Amino acid sequence: MDYTPLMPRRKSRVVHVGNVPIGGNNPVVVQSMCNTDTRDVEATCRQIDELAQAGCEIVRLAVLDEDAAKALEPLCRRSPVPLIADIHFDHRLALAAVDAGISALRINPGNIGSESAVDAVVKAAKAAQLPIRIGVNSGSVEKALLKKFGGPSPEAMVESALGHVRLLEERDFYDTKISLKSSSVLNTIAAYRLLATRCDYPLHIGVTEAGTLTRGTVKSSVGLGILLAGGIGDTMRVSLTADPVEEMGVAWEILRSLGLRARGPEIVSCPTCGRTEIDLVHLAEEVERHLRHVTEVFTVAVMGCVVNGPGEAREADIGIAGGRDLGIIFRKGKVIRKVKGNDNLIPAFLEELDKFLLERRNEEN
Repeated sequence: MDYTPLMPRRKSRVVHVGNVPIGGNNPVVVQSMCNTDTRDVEATCRQIDELAQAGCEIVRLAVLDEDAAKALEPLCRRSPVPLIADIHFDHRLALAAVDAGISALRINPGNIGSESAVDAVVKAAKAAQLPIRIGVNSGSVEKALLKKFGGPSPEAMVESALGHVRLLEERDFYDTKISLKSSSVLNTIAAYRLLATRCDYPLHIGVTEAGTLTRGTVKSSVGLGILLAGGIGDTMRVSLTADPVEEMGVAWEILRSLGLRARGPEIVSCPTCGRTEIDLVHLAEEVERHLRHVTEVFTVAVMGCVVNGPGEAREADIGIAGGRDLGIIFRKGKVIRKVKGNDNLIPAFLEELDKFLLERRNEEN
């Protein structure tokens, strides 16, 4: 039986960030943000390339001043993925970013200056056919709304976002996407659910200030997983206090676990138990490291028991099960090689993985 727990995808309009469509029936898009100094073009280019290789489809850059804005032109020219300029308070930086060839703006029109400043930015975005992302965090809600709602509640965040959106709509601008982020998973979920009933703009989802690698992964997986399973979310970022490249693995695994998208191999490994007689943790980590830049979709099993391993991972495309001084390598449950000596398990399995990948690529070609 084909069973899926996912709710139907929320209907939203479509915007384009460069050549990447967001919203409608398009796949959920994975993005991140550089933590380099945007003014350092070489360092920022390196990180953009690393993010793109890890599966990032859109990269956001902080534009703090005129020097950062001047760096955007070479960054846009060299980037393999569309770039978004993240700008606060100064509309002149937004205009400079548009002139530099940026693919989208992240601004809140209510805090970038006067009415004429908003007019100028909207006019430039229209002329360049760039979308604008409205981004409201729980820490950026206006004082009047905090007073009205008694704090940065989901209702206050939604009202704040829609207030910024109205400034764009009043200028006949609708090429907009919206984000509502809180460090509270429950408030984030509630805010997006409420916003989803109030507009049809595409939504960029994320849990802001989620924390370090482990804590941030858990909070993001719970929050984004619940939203995506409920049909909410057109583009996403996993925000971690870590190397931004780490965000990519988490984001793609969230999408894979929900059956929404897949990139690279799925690695299935058992949690170890009293029957485990090999260094399974090290073996699994080496396999993961070896396949880090592989984009083909298949399943790899790394099991710690030669008795149950092949059976438990029968559906894996390729796998290994290790025991005392013996390892069994199998494909689709069929043993293809036996390896003696625990020290030989890793090199032997990596060799078989490379053979497997070569065969797949030759078949595809």
